[in-house]
Amino acid sequence: MPHHPTKNLSAFRRLSTFSTPKPFRRFPPPTTDEFEPLLPFLWTTRPAPQGSRELRKLHTSSSRRAYHAYEDEMGKEGKGNFQLKTPKGTRDWQGTDVVLREQIFSTITQVFKRHGGVTIDTPVFELKETLTGKYGEDSKLIYDLKDQGGEICSLRYDLTVPFARFLAQNAVQSIKRYHIAKVYRRDQPAMTKGRMREFYQCDFDIAGSYDPMLPDAEILRVIKEVFEDLPGWKGKYTIKINHRKILDGIFQICGVPEDKIRTISSAVDKLDKSPWDEVRREMVEDKGLDPAVADKIGGYVKYKGGKEIVSQLQEIPEVQANASAKQGLEDMAKLCRYLEIFDVLPALSIDMSLARGLDYYTGVIYEVVTEGSAPPASKAEVGKKEKKQKKSADPDEDRSNDPTVGVGSVAAGGRYDELVGMFSGKPIPCVGISFGVDRIFSITKQRLDASQIIRPTEVDVFVMAFGGGKEFTGLLPERMEVSKLLWDAGIKAEYLWKQKPKLQNQFKAAENGKVPWVVILGEDEWKADKLKIKEMGLPDGHPEKDGVEVTKADLVKELQARLGRSKLELPDRTV
Repeated sequence: MPHHPTKNLSAFRRLSTFSTPKPFRRFPPPTTDEFEPLLPFLWTTRPAPQGSRELRKLHTSSSRRAYHAYEDEMGKEGKGNFQLKTPKGTRDWQGTDVVLREQIFSTITQVFKRHGGVTIDTPVFELKETLTGKYGEDSKLIYDLKDQGGEICSLRYDLTVPFARFLAQNAVQSIKRYHIAKVYRRDQPAMTKGRMREFYQCDFDIAGSYDPMLPDAEILRVIKEVFEDLPGWKGKYTIKINHRKILDGIFQICGVPEDKIRTISSAVDKLDKSPWDEVRREMVEDKGLDPAVADKIGGYVKYKGGKEIVSQLQEIPEVQANASAKQGLEDMAKLCRYLEIFDVLPALSIDMSLARGLDYYTGVIYEVVTEGSAPPASKAEVGKKEKKQKKSADPDEDRSNDPTVGVGSVAAGGRYDELVGMFSGKPIPCVGISFGVDRIFSITKQRLDASQIIRPTEVDVFVMAFGGGKEFTGLLPERMEVSKLLWDAGIKAEYLWKQKPKLQNQFKAAENGKVPWVVILGEDEWKADKLKIKEMGLPDGHPEKDGVEVTKADLVKELQARLGRSKLELPDRTV
C-alpha cells in the first residue's frame, strides 16, 4: 500500500486530547464462533456444548438472542416435525387441472370480449374501511391483515366493491369492464366441491346511466353464452332471478320491521340449502320475527317458475298496492320481453326465495345453479346421525364429505346502483355478474367423459429418431434442426433431450403428453432427404398406421394441412 505523508499533524494531536489512553490488551486468536454471518438464516446448525445456549444469550447481539429465543420456543415442534402443506382452504394447481382451468378462463374471456368488455386490475387488498359494511352477515368472512403500524387493510372479499371504489376514485361515468382475479373468504372449506378460501372470480359489469333493464338483459345474455360454451354445461344450468324491490315490498306487506329486512333476507336466501321449517325457525327464534309474519312470508317465497310468475303477482291486490313491489314487477315484465328476444327465457326461473344476502344490491338479482349446487341432504335429514357421531367444532375442517354442503351457485350477481355513491356521494348505476371458476371447474371435471381428453401441453408434434446398435448416433443435431424448422413455422413441437434415445421412450413421452402427431427420422431416410409423419392412436389396419413418408422440403406444408384438418374433424384435445 503506498504511503501518503501527512503535512500537518496538529489535527491528530488535538483529537488525542479528547480520548483517554487505554492499556494495550492482547486478544485471543479469533474462532469461528466470533465470525458468523449477519443474517440469521446463514448461521450454522452445529451442536452447541452443554449450557452454551444460556451463555450465548448473555454475550450475543439482540438479533442473535431473538433467534435463539425462537429456537427455544419451537422446541420439539421445530425443524424435525415441520409439515409442508398449503393453508386450509387453498390448493396447488398442476397438470391437466391447470389446462382445464385455463380453458374455462379462455371461454369466459372470449364471451366478455364479444360483448365489448375492457379489463382492469385492482390490488389484492383494500383499506379495511372500503370493505366494511358492504356484505351484511358475510362481513365476518373478510380476512383482515395484521396492523403493521400503517394503513389497516383487508384482503378483497369480491371484485365488485373494489370496482365501485375504482369508479369513484377515477370519476369513471360509464364502462363495460371485466376482471379475472383471486378473492379471499374465511369460510369453512369444502375443497372437492370448489368451496375454498382462495379462489378465482370472473366478473363482467356495466356501469353508466342507460334505459331501464337493457344492461341487465345483456348481462343475462352473457351468462347464457358462457354456460352454453363451457364443455358439459349446455342445457344443464338454471338462471334463478328475483328483484330486490319485489322482495322488499313483500316483506313490507308481510309486516317485517324495516330494521330486520336485510337479516330476514339473509335467512330466506338459505332456502336453496335448507327446508322451509329450518329457515322459519331461524327467522322466529334467532332473529325475533313474529311467527305470523314468518308464515305470511312462507306463502310468497313459494312462487317459482317462468315469466307467468310476474303476471300472477301483479294480480294480487296487496302487491299492486305496494309501490316497491309494483315497480319491481314492472321492471321484471320489461326484462322478460328483452330476454325473449335474446333467447334466455328457456334457462330462466323467477324465484321469490332468491334474496342474495349482500347489502349492496338494489334491483334485479340472479344466480346460476346446476346439478350438485344444492346439498344432497338437509340438516334435519342428517340430524339423527349427527347425534350418534361426534361432530368436529373446527371451523377450518374440510367439509367435502358433509352431505349438508353442496357446490352452491356457480355464478351470481345483480344491480347495485348505490354502491359507488357510498364512496363518492355521486351514484352511478351498475349491474354485473361474477362467475366462480373453482366451482365451475369442480363440476366440469366430473362431467368430462373418456372422449374428452385433457392434454397437459399444447404440443402438436413430437420429433423422434428411429435406429439402434452401436453405430446409431441418435440424430440429435437432425432432431434439433427439424424442431427449429417447425418452431419457425409456428408449429408447437418437442423432442427428447437424450443423445441416443430409445424409440420406446420417445413414443412413451409422446403418449404421456397426448401429442397427436410424430415426425420420425431414420439415418438412411435422412440421407435421402425424407421423413415420416405419423398420427398417434390410429387403429390397426389403417392405411397410415405406420406413417406417411414426405420430403424435408414438404414437411411443414404437410403438417400444417394435417393439423388444420384434425382441428376440424377431431374433438378438442385440450378439453
